[in-house]
Amino acid sequence: MNKNYTLIKYNLSDAFSLKFDFRRWVILFFVFVLSFNSFSQKIKKDSKIATDWASLTLSIMKTTPNGTPTFGSRFVGYAGLTMYETVVHGNPEYKSLVGKLNGLEYLPSPATSKINWTLALNAGQAQIIKSIYDFTSEYNYKRIDSLEQYYLAIESKGYSQKEIEASIEFGKSIANAIFEWSKTDGGHKGYLRNFDSTYALPKGNGKWSPPLKGQAAVALPLHPYWGKNRTFAKNNFTLPIPAMVDYDYTKGTTYYNYMREVYTVRQNLTHEQKEIANWWGDDPSETFSPPGHSYYMALVAVENSKADIFKASQTFAAVGMAVADAFINCWKTKYYYHVERPFNFIYYNMSTMWDLYWPEPPFPAFYSGHAGQASSAATVLTNMYGEKFEFVDESHVGRPKDMERLVEYKARHFNSFYEAAEESAMSRLYGGIHTRLDNEVGLVEGRKIGSNINQLFEK
Repeated sequence: MNKNYTLIKYNLSDAFSLKFDFRRWVILFFVFVLSFNSFSQKIKKDSKIATDWASLTLSIMKTTPNGTPTFGSRFVGYAGLTMYETVVHGNPEYKSLVGKLNGLEYLPSPATSKINWTLALNAGQAQIIKSIYDFTSEYNYKRIDSLEQYYLAIESKGYSQKEIEASIEFGKSIANAIFEWSKTDGGHKGYLRNFDSTYALPKGNGKWSPPLKGQAAVALPLHPYWGKNRTFAKNNFTLPIPAMVDYDYTKGTTYYNYMREVYTVRQNLTHEQKEIANWWGDDPSETFSPPGHSYYMALVAVENSKADIFKASQTFAAVGMAVADAFINCWKTKYYYHVERPFNFIYYNMSTMWDLYWPEPPFPAFYSGHAGQASSAATVLTNMYGEKFEFVDESHVGRPKDMERLVEYKARHFNSFYEAAEESAMSRLYGGIHTRLDNEVGLVEGRKIGSNINQLFEK
């Protein structure tokens, strides 16, 4: 035994200069391999716990009434960030975002080196979801507790009680610190003030007014001050508001032609275009909403690539923060211009018989929130997984057939994240909700926002 220990201390040339039994050398070789693999496994942990928590996050968004795309985007931003910060110290290849994010100057550090990072993630996700989505149902609270207890049981094996408690405490401390920071961003408990009856909407040609028969039960603007909220990336808060085409009802003008295209497309919708419109509808009263759709695509990227727990956590953090910042910037622009939706213009300037494909959302048009957030998510996912990433989107498979429009929800195949983002943007034209200009500007702005999120993770 002592001879073996002595051999391990030698360098490779010393070992070969010694005369020893070949079988003993083989044994030592496998001891080295097993030791190396054991070290690697401590770094390369399975990501299933991350994807399970992401799946529960999406389910809670889908099944909790009173959710909105704005508040949902904020939620996935903080949930993803919490996931990342609870494991980031477990791998030297990754760095904390403390000091890089807008106003986040401190987070707790691990009290010991013997942290079970899966238990830390587990405790942190349970804590942040309960803290931000405190208005969800009792049933969903039980689901959170159940998933937390499940992973606590299977991931505690081989750890002392002291190590288990330290891991849980660290995860919860990260979640609590991030939650306290979130309270100062301008969107805290935003679900309590979805619609503002005191907001003064400007009047005039081309200005938006809440539809009497829209998505919302009340004819009021949704979160008109959301654009003033704090972004995760400092550079996203200072992005300039993009230019808008001037209103003009004269036939042949740029503004008129954008609206004319919406009218023409709606009159000649193919079945494929209806399927696209339905797939990306993401009505928050029926689904996990647009930001949830992007978080779902992050989940698909993690599962398809077999990413480890660290890359998975970075993926959810990057996508979550990207869509959160995308909605802030988009809402800033929407309530700067207060641009009308196509229906109003078409009704008064083209045809009083034209009808919408979808009920109109309760906020101004320019630019498209679908396009902006999808593009921001595609930008960070492409940065992490490459330009060519083939995948199947099954997010709405199983939904009942839309009998009014005779559309079934069939899985959709994409060759890249940007291909999916562009289809999401076009879906709003097919649905009569947005002009092509709204969509194209949204795609451009989303790339800027996602690029600023990517910079946060640069070494």
